[in-house]
Order: sequence, then structure tokens, then C-alpha cells
Amino acid sequence: MSGYMGKILHVDLTNKTTSVESPSDEFYRKHMGGSCLNLYYILKEMQPGLDAFDPGNILAISPGVTTGFAVSGQSRVTINAKSPLTGAIGDSQSGGFWPSELKFAGFDAVIVKGRAQSPVYLWIHDGEAEIKKADHLWGKFTGDAEQLIKEELGDEKCKILQIGPGGEKLVRFAAVLSMCNRANGRTGMGAVMGSKNLKAVVVRGKQRPQAADQATVKELAKTGGITYPKSMVAGMDKYGTASAVLGMQAAGGLPSYNFTSGVFDQAQNLDGTTMAKSILKGSDSGKQDKLGADTCFGCVVKCKRVVEINHGPHPVDPVYGGPEYETVATFGSYCGIDDLPAVAKANELCNKYGLDTISCGATIAWAMETFEAGELTPEDTGGLDLRYGNAEAMLELTQLIGKRQGFGKILSEGSARAARHLGKGERFLITCKDQESPAHMPQHKRSMALIYAVNPFGADHQSSEHDTEYEPETFEHFSGRLAHLGLREPQPVDALNPAKVAYTRRTQQLMSLLDSLNLCQFVWGSTWQLFGPEEILSFVRAATGWEVDLEELLEVGERRLNMMRVFNAREGISANQDRLPEKFFNTPLKGGISDGWKVDKPEFEEALHEYYRQCGWDEQSGVPTPETLKRLGLGWSL
Repeated sequence: MSGYMGKILHVDLTNKTTSVESPSDEFYRKHMGGSCLNLYYILKEMQPGLDAFDPGNILAISPGVTTGFAVSGQSRVTINAKSPLTGAIGDSQSGGFWPSELKFAGFDAVIVKGRAQSPVYLWIHDGEAEIKKADHLWGKFTGDAEQLIKEELGDEKCKILQIGPGGEKLVRFAAVLSMCNRANGRTGMGAVMGSKNLKAVVVRGKQRPQAADQATVKELAKTGGITYPKSMVAGMDKYGTASAVLGMQAAGGLPSYNFTSGVFDQAQNLDGTTMAKSILKGSDSGKQDKLGADTCFGCVVKCKRVVEINHGPHPVDPVYGGPEYETVATFGSYCGIDDLPAVAKANELCNKYGLDTISCGATIAWAMETFEAGELTPEDTGGLDLRYGNAEAMLELTQLIGKRQGFGKILSEGSARAARHLGKGERFLITCKDQESPAHMPQHKRSMALIYAVNPFGADHQSSEHDTEYEPETFEHFSGRLAHLGLREPQPVDALNPAKVAYTRRTQQLMSLLDSLNLCQFVWGSTWQLFGPEEILSFVRAATGWEVDLEELLEVGERRLNMMRVFNAREGISANQDRLPEKFFNTPLKGGISDGWKVDKPEFEEALHEYYRQCGWDEQSGVPTPETLKRLGLGWSL
């Protein structure tokens, strides 16, 4: 065995049992790990039509065959289950040290079914697994629970993947946290864990995956360190992903006032450079090398923010990290708020309670626009003044959502369900498949309109490369890498023609592969990342010893996407939900360079059907055809 440990842990919480499966080499080569591996068990073992909170909903957790080697961007984990937010497949990734530690503990995946009678956590160590009581941990914030678990096990180095009170109380966009700040944030996987009375999965081990070609693995690790200072991701250690704020502002693509505008006059106050000078841990030292930047196992990029605020109205504990670009936008510009310490506090609250920052901030922004329009009143909100820019109301509402109390209980269902429940504000929604849109605007990046609509688990900005990497002005920088994907026809940034659809679909397959290998998209990709397709292929070959080619790898990504579509079709979700919110078509943006921009509906509809044709799916239903499924070795899923 090279690259993988050869063991998958199955846990039945209802019957309090565990068992170990040892799949074949062929199985690992076909699925690699992550979403693709997880979907195999979900499709094989889960009964169709179950509610997301039913004990029969399968929760699958896995890294990939390249996880655990000391190479940048490999320590990531994917969690899948039926989503309580969308009713479709749920899918969520995060990084840190937990993913590699699961491999060190001797396992490639954890497949959980059933529901414990009372709170429990899993203790996985050196090839063994125990189900332990967690009554004393239930209701604790993530930081407190993490410390209690480490004290109980007598091991400060164990790695803990857990939910907070938000997941316990079944907030539909609850996250799963490791290190109290790495979040599997989207689609409500934390709520699925909560429904199973599963507080945490704790891992520790001394095993290491063996590489078929250790010399090449070492060379990739070395190359990453040498290349990083000269790469397009250089500076992530100083300014993090929030360094994108001013670039998005200049392009008219910074979502502001709940996607009413693409510009925010106070954007500078939210930018990564401002964060580095003001609230990052160590920013008062005046030394760049002392700034609060954290990393994942084996990674040189150090993009993770660590904020510490010891004064003022919004103190922030560095245990809970710091806000990334998406968080800065959703709690900041989405809500018309330029108070960076307040945004950092909202991030801390989300990591304490275990909430997805994108859905949480965007849901509050939806409530603010609905309030501004007079459709929501203080009587609806429990007295909260939800006008744009009210940072104190935003923070109070974040806590109420985490507690599922007051108006927060309604918003804990997500903005789409809240609108349906209240009978108000549906025209202000920015949701796809009931999931709130992240901070990249389809009015600015036209392929996002297509990918948000067709993505199996709702609006997602990391399911394909973005338009700006394929426009003629920038294509020359990326042409060598994109050529490996057969992409040689750069298109204008505002195009949504068949060539742009091909670009979107092909890079979607690559990103889908990365979410099965569990490789970080800041490090591995087809354009600006540290490593390109050639290095992805080299890493897989070196880790596993398989004589794969790039097309076989891309087929893994395609297989994952088709498995997701099959799952959704079983749940009654097909082309009927491959839609955009009407706001994106009907409400032109206001202000700045993007004033007047909107998504053209006929152009979108044509691109949607072109996408189905290119994927080999039925053009009316958007469901994979039997021929496509058989080609991908998925005939069994019919």
C-alpha cells in the first residue's frame, strides 16, 4: 500500500459498534478519497428520501491518497452527508492538522451512521476506535470542549474535529471545526453531526503513509518552499485571503449591501493590509515576521489569520483564528459594515458556536435588506434595528443564531427558509439550492452564474476557476497549465458562450478532483496556484505508484460530480433547482465600475443547456444519462 492506509472505519452510533473495512487497491484508484470516496458509501448504503436529520443519513469523512506527506497544501478533509440546508448532497472541505492525523491514526475514512442515545465522541488512535461519552462536553464552546478533551485523554497533541452549540441545536448551516478555527463550513455538516449526538472525532497516531517514490515527494516539498516567494500566492502569509478585498473593489466585484452593489466605499477598512497593521496577533510589534499567520501540516503558505484584540468593545481570542476574505465580505461589505474588529468578533462567535461564516453573514445581510425595505419591522426582529452598518445588531444576531433564540431561531434555518416562513423578502434572496452565495459575483464573473446554478451542493466559488484567469489579458500567464486541460481559447471576462462553458466545465472537473484528493486550491490548480496539473499528476504517481495519466485523474473529478447529480436526482433535485436567484437577473448593480451590471437570463439559459450537453447529461432534466454513468464505472448507481 502506497499513499493510503488500507483501512476505512465504519461506526454505527445506534448500535454502539465499530468495524474496519480493507478495500482493494482498485477501489482507492477509482475514488482517491474525499468526496468521491464518501459518495460511494452514501449512494450504496443510504436509503433515498430520508430527512437530513434522520439517523439513516450517512456522515462520511475522509482525506485523500496524497494526505499526510509533508508537501504544501495536502492536509485537507472532506465531509459529506445529505444537507439539512439544501436537501441536496452536502459537501465541505477544510485544512489544518486533523486530516493528516487521521492517516497517522491508521485510517483513510470514517463512515458514520445511526444516532447515539446521548452525546458521544469518537476516539481514534493507533488503529483502534472507541465511542466515548460526551454529556459533559455538550453545550460547550469549541475552545472549551477542545481543552477538556485533551485533558481527559491526557494528550495535548491529539487533533479534534468537533461541533459547537450551533451544531448541537441543529442550525442548518452549522459547521464542523478543527483547531477551533478550521471550518468545514458549507452545507450544514455540523448540524448532521449534532443530529447524531456526535460531538467530536478525535484522532492521534504514529503511523505514516508510505510513498511509492519518496524522492519525488521530497522534491515537491522542496520545490514548494523555493517557489513560494516568487509565486502568485506569495504574500498570503502577511495579508491572507482578505488581501483580495481591494482588487475585488477595483473590479466592481466586491458584494456589498446584500449584492445590491459591487463596490463598498469603506473597503480599505476591511482589507488584509489593514488587518495586518491593526488586529493580527503581534501587529503591535511592528515586525512582519511576528504577525499572526498560521498554517496547515507541511504547508509553506501560512495563509491562516490569527487575530488578537485585548481592548475596545470587541475583544477577540486568538484561539479562534481570524476572518478570511469570505468572512470579511459577508459580515462586512454584505452588511454595509466597515468595523474590522466587529467583523473579527463575528468570526470568533461563528467559530465558538460552530457556524458557517458565509451563510451566517449573508443571512443577516438578507435580513438587513428586507428590514431596509420595510418588509421586516422591529416587531419581527425582536426589537433589533437591522439597518445596514449596524455592527452591534449584527453581532447580537450572530449569537442569537448560534443559540437558536429569538429572531435568530428563524434565521438559523437559512435565509431561503426564513423568507418562506415569514412570507417576506424572497426578492432579496441570493441563494442557489437554498445556500447563500459566497463573495464572488456572477454579475462580474459570468461563469459564476453557471457554476452557482449547476453546482450539486449550492452556490460555491471553489468549484471551478474564475473568468479572470481565462480572459485574453491574463491568459498568457496561465496558458501552459490550461493547455493540459485542452483550454486554448481565452474569452472576454463577460462572455458566457460555449467556449466559456467548456472552460468552466473542464476546470470544474479539476477542482472536483482536488476535492477528492483533498488538495488545497490555494496551492494546487490550473492557473495562479503554486503547483499546476503536471505537479498534481507527479504527486499522485509518487504517493501511490499508480501509472495514472491526467485524463484518468480528471475522470475521478467527473465521477464525483456525476455521483453527486445521481444523489440529488434520487432526492428529487435536478434541472428544477439549477437556478439563480431572480435578484441576479432583475436588479442591476448600483455604483462604481459595475453600475448597471446584471446577469442576462437568455444567455444564462443557453449556457445551462450547453453545459448539460458537454457533460453528457439529459438536456431537460440535467440528470446524467445511463451512457455517461456506465462510461464512468457508475452503472451500479442507476
